[in-house]
Amino acid sequence: MSHIQVRDDQGVRIISFNRPEKRNAFNLEMYQQLTEYLIQGEADNDIRAFMFHGTDDCFTSGNDIVDFLQSGALDDNHPTVKFLFCLLDLKKPVVAAVTGAAVGIGTTLLLHCDLVYADNKAKFQMPFVNLALVPEAASSILLPSIVGQHKAAELILLGDAFDAETASQLNLINRVVAPEELISFSLAQAKKLAAQPPLSMQASKQLLRHNQAQVKAQMKLELVQFAKRLQSDEAKQRFKAFLKK
Repeated sequence: MSHIQVRDDQGVRIISFNRPEKRNAFNLEMYQQLTEYLIQGEADNDIRAFMFHGTDDCFTSGNDIVDFLQSGALDDNHPTVKFLFCLLDLKKPVVAAVTGAAVGIGTTLLLHCDLVYADNKAKFQMPFVNLALVPEAASSILLPSIVGQHKAAELILLGDAFDAETASQLNLINRVVAPEELISFSLAQAKKLAAQPPLSMQASKQLLRHNQAQVKAQMKLELVQFAKRLQSDEAKQRFKAFLKK
C-alpha cells in the first residue's frame, strides 16, 4: 500500500500521509509521490484545491532520518527539493488538517498552506538547530513574518514543541477544531475554496503571496546552509544520538 494516498472529492484533491509504523515520516518515495500528485492536480481543471492530512494520531514526524542521510546531494533533482519548490509555486489553494505530531517539515510545510486547522492533540515542533541543522522550506523568512522576529527565534533556536492553542495564538493555524470534526470541517473549507471562481482564487492567492521571489531566494539560501550543516561533525553526532535513542 502506498504511503501517500490520494482521492478527489468535489474539486478537492485530498492527499493523506499513511505510514503509521514510522509516524508518517517522509522518505524519498513519498516526496516523489507528493510532487507528482500536486503537479497532476495543478494541471487538472477539475481540481481546484488541495488538502493535506495524516493518520488519526499523527500528521508527520518529519523526514525519515536514515533515508534522508542516504539521499545524496540537495540539488534541484533531489525529491525533497522538488517538493518544496512545487509547494511554493502552487497556484491553487491548499488546506491542511493537523492532528498529533507535526515535526520539522510537518510544521514548515504549513507555512505554505492557505488554511490550516488543527485539533487539540496537535503538537508542532521545528527541531532543526537541535539536530545541528538550519531551518528549511523558507521558514526562516515566513515564520518571522507571521509570528514576529523574537518569537520566531524562540521557536527555531530552542526548537521546543508547542500545542495547537499556542499555534492559534501565533496565527500559525486558523482554528482549533474538535478531533472528531477536524477532517470533515477542513474538507468542507477546502470545498468552499474549490467552489470559488478559480481564476479569481488563483489571482488572489498570488496577490496575498506577493513576496514569492524573495521567499524562493531564501529557500535556496537555506538549502546551501542545510547541506553544509548536514555534513558537519556536530550534525553527525546529533543524528547518531537521535537514532540510538
